[in-house]
Amino acid sequence: MTLSELCIRRPVMTVLLSVVTVFAGAIAYTRIPVAALPSFNTPVISVSASLPGASPENMASSVALPLEKEFSTIDGITVISSTNFLGTTNITLEFNNDRDIDKAAVDVQAALLRAQKRLPIEMTIPPSYRKVNPADTPVLIVRLSSPSVNLSDLNAYAENLLSPNISTISGVAQVLVYGAKRYAVRVRVHPDALANRNLTMDDVAVAINKANSNSPVGILDGPRQSITIYANPQLVRPEEFGNLIISQKNGLPIYLKDVAEVMESYEDVKTLASANGERSIAIAILRQPSANTVEVVKSVKQLLPQLQKQMPESIKLQFVNDRSLSIIEAIHDVNYTLALTVLLVVLVIFLFLKHISATVIPSISLPISLIGAFFLLYFLGYSLDNISLLGITLAVGLVVDDAIVVLENIMRYVEEGMDPLKASLKGSKEVGFTIISISISLVAVFIPLFFMAGPIGLLFREFAVVVSLSILVSAVVSLTVVPMLCSRFLPKPGQHAKEYEINKKFDRLFDWMLKTYIHYLDLALANRKKVMWGAASTFVITVVLFINSPKGFFPEEDIGQILATTEASEDISFRAMLALQDKAAELVSTDPNVASSISVVGGGASSGTNTGRIFILLKDKADRQKMSKVMEGLRTKFKDIPGLQVYMRPVQNLQLGGKSSKSRYQFILQSVGFDGVNEWADKLMQKMRADPMFRDVTSDSQLKGLNVKIDINREKAASAGVSIADIRTALYAAYGEKQVSTIYTPVNTYYVILEAAEDDRQYETDLNKIFVRGRATDKLIPLSSLATFNRTIGPTAVNHQGQIPAVTLSFNLAPDVFLGDATKKIEEYTKQIDLPPSIITSYGGDAAVFKSNQSGQLILIFAALGVIYILLGVLYESYIHPLTILAGLPSAAIGAIVSLRLFGFELTIVASIGILLLIGIVKKNAILMIDFALDAQRNQNMTPEKAIREACILRFRPIMMTTFAALMGALPIAFGIGAGAELRQPLGISVAGGLIFSQFVTLIITPVIYLYLDKYAGNGPMDIPASVLEGT
Repeated sequence: MTLSELCIRRPVMTVLLSVVTVFAGAIAYTRIPVAALPSFNTPVISVSASLPGASPENMASSVALPLEKEFSTIDGITVISSTNFLGTTNITLEFNNDRDIDKAAVDVQAALLRAQKRLPIEMTIPPSYRKVNPADTPVLIVRLSSPSVNLSDLNAYAENLLSPNISTISGVAQVLVYGAKRYAVRVRVHPDALANRNLTMDDVAVAINKANSNSPVGILDGPRQSITIYANPQLVRPEEFGNLIISQKNGLPIYLKDVAEVMESYEDVKTLASANGERSIAIAILRQPSANTVEVVKSVKQLLPQLQKQMPESIKLQFVNDRSLSIIEAIHDVNYTLALTVLLVVLVIFLFLKHISATVIPSISLPISLIGAFFLLYFLGYSLDNISLLGITLAVGLVVDDAIVVLENIMRYVEEGMDPLKASLKGSKEVGFTIISISISLVAVFIPLFFMAGPIGLLFREFAVVVSLSILVSAVVSLTVVPMLCSRFLPKPGQHAKEYEINKKFDRLFDWMLKTYIHYLDLALANRKKVMWGAASTFVITVVLFINSPKGFFPEEDIGQILATTEASEDISFRAMLALQDKAAELVSTDPNVASSISVVGGGASSGTNTGRIFILLKDKADRQKMSKVMEGLRTKFKDIPGLQVYMRPVQNLQLGGKSSKSRYQFILQSVGFDGVNEWADKLMQKMRADPMFRDVTSDSQLKGLNVKIDINREKAASAGVSIADIRTALYAAYGEKQVSTIYTPVNTYYVILEAAEDDRQYETDLNKIFVRGRATDKLIPLSSLATFNRTIGPTAVNHQGQIPAVTLSFNLAPDVFLGDATKKIEEYTKQIDLPPSIITSYGGDAAVFKSNQSGQLILIFAALGVIYILLGVLYESYIHPLTILAGLPSAAIGAIVSLRLFGFELTIVASIGILLLIGIVKKNAILMIDFALDAQRNQNMTPEKAIREACILRFRPIMMTTFAALMGALPIAFGIGAGAELRQPLGISVAGGLIFSQFVTLIITPVIYLYLDKYAGNGPMDIPASVLEGT
């Protein structure tokens, strides 16, 4: 008893099981998490350390190096890269994809503890680590603004209320406050006033520190009561500090306000954020690499209204840069595409089979297969994202196939006048083997995807699983539900369907197609040699096209957000930088394509004093130009700002690598000796800047900062009783923004910051006002009598990768330039400038994965062919028939590659997967023909010529139906409707183009090849006579 027969006999069982499947799937669908892409992320941990006032080289050698040496002992690290600026070091650790980020964090913590002893003593705050990818953009930025509350108070709400509460949400890695304005007391000392009173900066620092101590004072313990002792509370306001007596001279007190201005200020004065021209404070929320963006943003939005109640009414919270919106919109649009596909497929079936009942049957099998697949998806822990939904949309076209093949075969018998029940039994039995071989070989195409290495393998594993599951579920449905429904609901023989006008027209068209086809088929069978040469030529053309077509990595998505990095000359002062940044921000906010923007200088997001960031949020797609056009437009505008370079990159959902760079792609040069690498990087950069293929070419090496070298005469200093340490301390107290005291309050701790007055710390001449106390005489000695001052040029940033100096060049591509061509060009340039072998080059981020993946695409397709050949060989018990079936594939590849070129797409990974799918769809046509021909030859003793001709004519209808159904699955994707379409379009185009082109070719080539190869093909499984079997 076959499976189909069982289901025909037991309709109640079949119906109930189908209903349960649909229910389970529907419930799962509501529970599956929604994401942009499958949850793939490189585990990245970023470590930051700060030592205020230390030079970049100092940071690199005394802070970064000891840490890197410890980190290099952790297993599973792929890249250690560090950037060192004035006073800060950022180290990024990238791990293998299979490392668990939480376990990796424990190893990092241990390494930090081990390194503690080797770090400079002056580092009061130990290095800290975060599970965050520094190259990732925030998932949400919340802007605080208020007409009446000042920035310092806004900052208090941001830091003491919002930030701690949001940080506890699971999946949030870090909450940055942009434009942070934390309260601080600044003491700005006039060096002249100090010198007149025989005091040094150090005396002031000690006096403030001692006057504002917060040390414990103990308790009095009497016979009956205990009493806690409190001394004067700490000083908090600037006026209280101004009245401190710092020294006595001739019995008269010297107050702090006599020698300094004491003012309310901010801890970090070199940071500002502004939104649409208003100074404001913004909170940026960064997610952990493994977290789900939509979930994180949702939890933050649920929390904010409760926090809003605890703040004054006038403070408004505004969401900028919400990355979950584009995801939800994209998913919504994919669902829309899905519905459209289902409609189109159902229409195809109706046109071919004419009966309403015959149309409803496969349409019922569709939801059962797809929704059943959702249940399995939920079970396997996948998310609902662009890629899995893409799989499901495409699966619609494929899932119907099995049902169509069974239904069409049953309908053929009914049309010949057989009773539906008998037709269902006979028809389903006949094609049972065909269905199994079609489904298994379709799934087999995806087997290689499971073994694909790297991020791409992880991304598309999900796609493979979705399509495979849908197909397998549909094979089961078409052998169970479909025959059962056919036996019940198909019209009795002789009942004619109601003729609609559209059916009549389509029938005429179809009859004409069939006649034309038979005509050409006979021609082909008559001129076999020519057809064979044609077939051979398709193979050659495919290879040529594949080699010459431009390769790309992953389609650039347009999620309506741009991250712009601004950069000015390296010796620019903060005030000048701010003026330039404001100009750039104004250009952005007046652009007609931009909805809102936030501009940030210094502080959280920035890397050095000469750079700023602008987060740009664009309007809806309907109200603006394409992303590449918007960026070109902004680029031309930014050229009008002299002295400011602006680099833009569109925010992507797929973030590979942990190096944050100003442009999207990275090329890295490393060398053990530091001297060479910068010059060579510069030569290469000049070449790239001159080439119109590249845009926004920039390097992260910054070597042109201004320095003052203080050359201390050691002999003079020693005779005056001054040590080098004294001089360094005096300089640090005047120019290093030294924290001399801490104010403890119930909600936060604030600092007292000591520095020279503003007019006394602008030029080298101001160094003459610094005095040191000589131990020999206790008199003040001017620094200028012990040292000379010279201006020099030096680096403002030092970068390492893998513990050796490195320079990263980052670049964008001009519109319609492909990454494959760009990497070839860069390699050409490295040869042109004779790059010495001592300099190691590599790609970073997206470009690195692209390079490692280039051979991968070919291997993928060959592996798929190999797997299918083996499977078909097993099914047909023949070495030759699989070759016949695979012979139509080159033509499909030609169709795909040509149509991609026509529409201006490159051969990206997504398009390659389209070609993979094609392999599965196209060979199905051949299977349908050959199965029938073999059966006719083996069981009805026809000659091969007659058998294959008969098979072609009989199978023309189901072949056209399944191809049209698959085409309808691909067309809505190829049109690229809705959000996130850039990702889906290449796949739709390659499938649609390949199908249309290969359809004509396979219908003609396959029968001819079949006849050529049939003589070598053997007769299938060996027949053993009964007499031989008797005694076994």
